[in-house]
Amino acid sequence: MKIWLFRSMTELTSRKWISKITGAFAESPLSRFLIPTFARTYGINVDEAEKPIEQYRTLNEFFTRRLKDGMRSIDSDQSALISPVDALVTSCGPIERGVLLNVKGQDYSISELLADDQRSKQYEHGYYMVLYLSPTDYHRIHSPASGRIVSSVHLPGKVYPVNHFGLTHMKSVLSRNERLITYIETAHSTVAAVKVGAMNVSSIYYVDANKKQIERGEELAYFAFGSTVVLLMETGTFDVDPAIVPNTKVKMGQRLGMLHRKS
Repeated sequence: MKIWLFRSMTELTSRKWISKITGAFAESPLSRFLIPTFARTYGINVDEAEKPIEQYRTLNEFFTRRLKDGMRSIDSDQSALISPVDALVTSCGPIERGVLLNVKGQDYSISELLADDQRSKQYEHGYYMVLYLSPTDYHRIHSPASGRIVSSVHLPGKVYPVNHFGLTHMKSVLSRNERLITYIETAHSTVAAVKVGAMNVSSIYYVDANKKQIERGEELAYFAFGSTVVLLMETGTFDVDPAIVPNTKVKMGQRLGMLHRKS
């Protein structure tokens, strides 16, 4: 009964107009008074922020803050796929016949996630990672690999929560929510970085929508409030680092595994 009630309430609050109202407040000057409370509540390390906390003019400006130089290090191996975000690895594993298996108890079709049957074939037996950003985390998204941006796709959708409750109890959240997909052609293969919108996220923003070439660790996009990034690696092109398992906390720039040419 309780799960049904929560699910029903979430369905009712998953409309974009509600997120827009929340987003409008977070962009307003009044929201700046909530920044210290927000930082304390979520245990945010304000010493890492690019500017002193009192210099942020709105809650959203603080939430999408950059970090001071040197706060994150990028793995030195050029063939390493790095984490694009500070996040929790909620799920990862081989893709079986075009399906992400057991993501919080649910299976996801790659073709539904990407809304592209042709591109889905590239990842049919590849590897996936689901990276969840909580309100505590730094919310800039960086490139997981160096290469050429061959395609950027925006898929409108809902704004269901992508936390434990949302992924566990809401049906197919990752493929029903708004998504911004970047395909990065590396020296070895094409990596798909799927940015998934979430409740109270009015939009996902590119830092430079016209960018065609990008380096590992370079800023790619950012979320206005917490969300999720799904990384997809092509069939036979990726070996995961043994340290990366579900429920592992990772930092931007940390090695997730090694990319190589298709075997």
